[in-house]
Amino acid sequence: MKKALLEFCWSYVDDRTARLKKQGDELQESLGSETKSSAGDKHETGRAMVQLEQEKLGQQVQELSATRSILNKINIDSPSNKIRLGSLVKTSIADYFIAISAGAFKHNNREVYCISANAPIARLLLGKEKGACFIFNGKEHSILGVD
Repeated sequence: MKKALLEFCWSYVDDRTARLKKQGDELQESLGSETKSSAGDKHETGRAMVQLEQEKLGQQVQELSATRSILNKINIDSPSNKIRLGSLVKTSIADYFIAISAGAFKHNNREVYCISANAPIARLLLGKEKGACFIFNGKEHSILGVD
């Protein structure tokens, strides 16, 4: 199951990478067409808008690089009783895979939320073991399993 979850996270990152590359190509094309456009204030405003979008895209690419780095650190083969990066955690609320924020993974009528180690629920879980209890959103929950 953890292998499938990790593959799901990598697929999420690869899809996002492809979308960002496509956006970058489209922005580059827009910048080229702005150059051929009419001169004056309209032209300068158009170029500035495209350049702002390119800067935003650059930040997203950097964030994606950091996300890839996190995924590269995950070792699903070394077992641990304590919840850490790469742990699959079953709680009385839901099931979580501590990795990156990639949404819900559905497999055989089971739903596992892929969450970042910085997510509020993950911060409560990290370092705990099976049987531990924690309070989230004012309610007490327990850890039923750690893989």
